Amino acid sequence: MPDFAATEHTATEIIETELIVELQTQIDDCSPQAIGFVFERLFLAGAVDVFTQGVAMKKNRLGTLLTVICPVSQVVDCETVLFKETTTLGIRQTRQERTALVREVVCVSTMYGEMRVKLGWINGKIVNVQPEYEDVAAGARSHNLAWKAVHQAVMSAAVAQYGTVHKASLDGS
Repeated sequence: MPDFAATEHTATEIIETELIVELQTQIDDCSPQAIGFVFERLFLAGAVDVFTQGVAMKKNRLGTLLTVICPVSQVVDCETVLFKETTTLGIRQTRQERTALVREVVCVSTMYGEMRVKLGWINGKIVNVQPEYEDVAAGARSHNLAWKAVHQAVMSAAVAQYGTVHKASLDGS
């Protein structure tokens, strides 16, 4: 069985750190359907992640905390979407460092077709394998199967092609 560690990566490719921005706004007078549409627009504007949380606001009003994670280069575009598509009058901005595994997207062959899989590396060893959601969902739809059945087939194909996932530590051991 092939070994994930056999793939070419050096020990200097441990972790990537980047500067990101978290945008937040609290909304209490916007339709939930509009917020769903805002998600689409924010991803098109370059957001890396978008999520909501229920909050209690001043004057005992229930509202929604809308959070957007985006690269520094996309802040203006994401803020523009928030101002144009929601009822917000202000947006808070926090700059943060984000640490992420070095990643690579590869394709694996399955009985349901070619599927993309994201590999995460530490010290030249694969420590995380994640099939791409959309590929798994498309395979499940086209073959009329449960999503988890296709997901398992993709994971099995990835293990067959690359071997097992290592439990590497950050210090390289």
